[in-house]
Amino acid sequence: MKALRDVEADLVRFRARVLAATLLVLIAFSLLVLRLGYLQWWRYDDLYEQAESNRTAVVPIVPNRGIILDRHGVVLASNYSAYTLEITPSKLAEPLEQVIDQLAEVIEVQARDRRRFKKLREESRSFESVPLRTRLTDHEVARFTAQQFRFPGVEIRARLFRSYPMGDLASHVIGYIGRINQAEKERLEDSDDEANYRGTDYIGKLGIEQRYERELHGTTGVHEMETSAGGRAVRRLSSMAAVPGHTVVLSVDIRLQKLVEDLYGQRRGALVAMDPNTGEVLAFVSKPTFDPNLFVEGIDQENWQALNESPDKPLLNRALRGTYPPGSTYKPFMALAALSSGKRTPQQVFADPGYFMFGNHRFRDDKEGGHGMVDMYRSIVESCDTYYYLLARDMGVDLIYEQMNLLGFGRPTGIDLIGEARGILPSTEWKRTAYRKPEQQRWYSGETISLGIGQGYNNFTMLQIAQATATLVNQGRQMRPHLVREVVDVVSKQRTPVADQPVTQVSLKPEHVQEIQRALVGVNLEGTSASSFAGAPYTSAGKTGTAQVFTVRQNEKYNASRIDERMRDHALFMAYAPAESPKVVLAMVVENAGFGAQNAAPIARRVFDYLLMGQYPSEEDVAAVQRGQATRPIGTPRVASTIALPDRLSQR
Repeated sequence: MKALRDVEADLVRFRARVLAATLLVLIAFSLLVLRLGYLQWWRYDDLYEQAESNRTAVVPIVPNRGIILDRHGVVLASNYSAYTLEITPSKLAEPLEQVIDQLAEVIEVQARDRRRFKKLREESRSFESVPLRTRLTDHEVARFTAQQFRFPGVEIRARLFRSYPMGDLASHVIGYIGRINQAEKERLEDSDDEANYRGTDYIGKLGIEQRYERELHGTTGVHEMETSAGGRAVRRLSSMAAVPGHTVVLSVDIRLQKLVEDLYGQRRGALVAMDPNTGEVLAFVSKPTFDPNLFVEGIDQENWQALNESPDKPLLNRALRGTYPPGSTYKPFMALAALSSGKRTPQQVFADPGYFMFGNHRFRDDKEGGHGMVDMYRSIVESCDTYYYLLARDMGVDLIYEQMNLLGFGRPTGIDLIGEARGILPSTEWKRTAYRKPEQQRWYSGETISLGIGQGYNNFTMLQIAQATATLVNQGRQMRPHLVREVVDVVSKQRTPVADQPVTQVSLKPEHVQEIQRALVGVNLEGTSASSFAGAPYTSAGKTGTAQVFTVRQNEKYNASRIDERMRDHALFMAYAPAESPKVVLAMVVENAGFGAQNAAPIARRVFDYLLMGQYPSEEDVAAVQRGQATRPIGTPRVASTIALPDRLSQR
């Protein structure tokens, strides 16, 4: 007989199971509801942004780089569009070298293209595209497009390229652009400009291109594109146009710049010409120059080696970073310091036997037998060394430092270029910090003597000498030199002039300034540079200088023909005109050229003729100046507007 089932017990167990299942379902649904609420409410903004980013892609629009003009509107830097063949290493399906070899069968790839590509790849990341060929022809573009399916990771891109139509003319002023390197990328990532450089591969590296990078670059725009699951663009959702960079207008007169560079010829040196009333730089010459177009696409190894290893150092901006002993161009400023400090009066007379004895050392004058009895006027006009040996001894190194520092020697002028050299204006404190050994840190009295004639530790830039000259003619008002005249917004057409900013007011007595200016006029009328300014229809003022590079022994006479060319004296000149109301001051050096009167002053004369008379020399005269044989104008001058500028480079 079967046992009767316990219905009541079964019912209890069933109800318990139903309750457990119900609770499980409720808990599961509660978790789903909570999760849904979390995703729909708490995480809504974040998830919406992710969804939009998966659905859309932001494509940067690189702005057109601003152009650079000279003061008369001549284009010095512009842009052109061209096709490039670019490789993204991380997307390649085959080894890189094999891909390049295959590409060379479709499009010509030269050895220099491979070398440049290798150099650029070392500076880039694997997921960044690197140009292999630039400026492709339409035929080359069509030929590659037909074969593009064979080359995943290789593409044709349209890019804007920088062009410098004047070639190597004024290259140190204009500078150049180049691909952004790793250090620059890191610097941009740490700055507020990171977003503005998305999609940008190039940045200013030197000169105005570097200093005014922010103004020239412009503002990057964006295209917001809707994309498919495969990443292909479907349609454009929104767009913000790029804002092109501003136009930068220089104060430099490119015709004057070319004239001076032509007059230098193959010689090395620097010249700075500026308007003393505003601080505007009219010419900023450094010779030799280089072609900035070589750097735009990445310079190849041969050209880089030629520039970098050349003994002439064409990449050195001599006007900005070249420092030289000022030689006798220092004497007028020493005389001014003597008047300001009370160490001399204009009427004081000193005997010059042709040398100055300090202890057992004889400091020789440039004139055998001396200049006789010399006052301050004659000391400048005839460039008497002995007068300034005595003056340096009487002033002492620290008083010289105090007076010359006020005029701007030994400190940057603040010109709107990066990398200006400070130069050396010696003092006892300077020597203590410049040398390590105690015996080197001590200042010896004999070291002071040669400071008076612009030798010894003195080392300044032509920019500093030009600024000091401008301060002299401005009665102590010291202007900051600047190369940019104005910045023009190409969209609004608004012009923003660069303000003429006086640095400071140096306390100079008018009678002291007048005495020095009278002597400087005498230099060009009856002194060392009189032959270069003979017949000029205007009155000018100046001072020649010859700076020693190689020191001969005490009893040995200097003979340039027996010395290596690079060890010969530098030729210097500082000047201004018209003397009554100066419109231009200049300072210049011709390296290893010898006497300033013979090799520097003639160049200054041609600069003044151009700026004041609207004339420039004939080709015959230019050749004579280059040879150091022109002592006065020859040939028939032509109007300045006919100066032939280089043909502009072809632009696409």
